[in-house]
Amino acid sequence: MNHPAGSRPRRTPLIPALPRPAWVVLGGDFLSAVGSGLTLPCLFVYAHQVRHLGYTTSGLAVAAIALASLAGNPLGGALADRLTARRAVIAGLAVSAAGAAALALARSAPELLGAAALLGLGVSVTWPAQDTLLSSVAGPRCRSAVFSVRHATYNAGLGVGALVAASVISTAHPGTFTAVYLADAASYLAFIPVLAWSRRQPGQARRQRESETAPTGSFQQVLRDKAFRRVWILLAVIVTISFGQFESSFPGYATRPGGIGPHGLGLAFAADTVTVAAVQLPVLRWLAGRRRTTSVALAATAWAACWAIVGIGGHLGSGPAAEAAFVAAMAAFAIGETFFSPTLPAIINDLAPPEAAGRYNGIGVLAFTAGFLLGPVAGTAALPSGGILFPLLAVACLGAATAGPRLGRRLAPGVNTIELPPAPPEAALLPAVEVEVEVEVEVAGRCGLGPGRCFHGGDEAVRDLKQFLAWRRAEYLAGELDVLDQRGAGRTGPDAGQ
Repeated sequence: MNHPAGSRPRRTPLIPALPRPAWVVLGGDFLSAVGSGLTLPCLFVYAHQVRHLGYTTSGLAVAAIALASLAGNPLGGALADRLTARRAVIAGLAVSAAGAAALALARSAPELLGAAALLGLGVSVTWPAQDTLLSSVAGPRCRSAVFSVRHATYNAGLGVGALVAASVISTAHPGTFTAVYLADAASYLAFIPVLAWSRRQPGQARRQRESETAPTGSFQQVLRDKAFRRVWILLAVIVTISFGQFESSFPGYATRPGGIGPHGLGLAFAADTVTVAAVQLPVLRWLAGRRRTTSVALAATAWAACWAIVGIGGHLGSGPAAEAAFVAAMAAFAIGETFFSPTLPAIINDLAPPEAAGRYNGIGVLAFTAGFLLGPVAGTAALPSGGILFPLLAVACLGAATAGPRLGRRLAPGVNTIELPPAPPEAALLPAVEVEVEVEVEVAGRCGLGPGRCFHGGDEAVRDLKQFLAWRRAEYLAGELDVLDQRGAGRTGPDAGQ
C-alpha cells in the first residue's frame, strides 16, 4: 500500500495485535497458571513431609501426574474435535480442579496417588484442547504470536504463584499446603466463567455450530501425515534434551554435594522466569517474517550454550562464581525458550486440517509429555558419571540446531513463516482518503456494483456499508480478520443473498 507524503509505515508493536477472544483465553490461562505455580514444586514435599509417606510413594505421586498425561493428551485432542475445543478445555479444567481439591484432602497413599493421577489427567486434557482453541481464535496470521505470548503469560503466572507459595507454605504448618491446593483448584474453576463469557463474543456461536456439524478426523489421519511425523520427532528430541533436563538433571547437578545451595538454585530459576518475561515480546518482534525452523535452530543453539555454561559452573565450587554461572546458564535457557515458543506448536496447527485440529494437538503435546518423561530418566541415570552429561547435552542441542533447517526444507513456506499479526482495521490507523477508497472498492464488489457506485449510491448503499463495517469489526474481534481472503469471492456476511 502506498503511503501519502509525510506518513510512515507503522512500526510493528511490541505487544501483538491479537484478537480479543485470544486475550480472554490468555487471561484465563494466566489465572490458572498462578494456581499451578502455588503447588508445582510442592507435591513431593507435601507427600513426604506433610502426609508422611515414603520416598517411593512420594515419587510415584509425582510420576502419576506424568503417566496420566500419556492418556490425557490424546483424549483432550479427541474431545476438542468431537465436543469443540472450548468444551474440552472446560471439561479438563473441571477435572483438574477436582484433582487439586482431592490432593488437599488426601491422607493415605491410595488417596494421594489417585488425586495426583486425576490432576494429571485434567491438566493433560486441557493442554491440547487449549492449544486448539488458541489456534482457532487467533487465526493463521497470529498463531506464532499467540503461542509466544502464551508462553510469556504462563511463565509469569507460574512465577507469581511460586513467589506466593514461598512466602506462605511451611512444613511446620500443614494447613498451608491444604490452602494452596484449594487455591489451585479455585484457579482452575475461575477459568471456566472466562471461557463461558468468551463463548458469547461475536462469531463464536456460528463457529461452534459449524464445528458441531463438520465431520471429525481420526488419529490415523494424523499419523499418516509425513510432515507432522517429522515435526513430532524433532519436538520430542528437543524437549528431552532441554525442558526434560531443566526440571531434573540441572537442579540435581547444581545442588550435588559440593555444589550450590537452595538459595543459589532459586536465583537461577528466578533468572529463567525474569528473562522470559523481559525478552519474549522483543524476540517475537525480531523474529517476525523469519522462518520458524530458523528460530528452532536459534533456540537449540541457546540451549547448547546453557548446558556448556552449566558444565563449567559445576567446576567452580559452591561460591558466588558458581551461582553466577548457573544464573547465566538459566538466562541462556530462557532465551532459547523465547525462540522456541512461536515455532513447532504453531507449525502443528498450520499442518492440521480443521476436522482433526484437536487430534493433531493431542499427539503433538504428547511429544512434550514423552520428553518430560524420557529426559529425567536419561539425565538422572547419567548424573553419577560426573560432568559428562552436560557436554553431551550441548552436543545434542547443536545437532538439533542443524535438524531445524533440514525440517524447513520439507515444509511449505506458509507453514514455516512467523507472520506479523495484522493491525486492527480501524479508521484511525489509516489516512482518511485510503479508508474511503478501500471501503468503497470492497463494498462495491460485495454489492455486485462497479467501483464508485456503492459508496455514493444513496441511503440503501449507506445502510449496506454500515452493516458491512459492523460485520467486519465483529469478525475481527472473533479472530477472523482474514475471512475474505480465505473465502475468496464467496458472498458472506450480512449482505449475503441480497
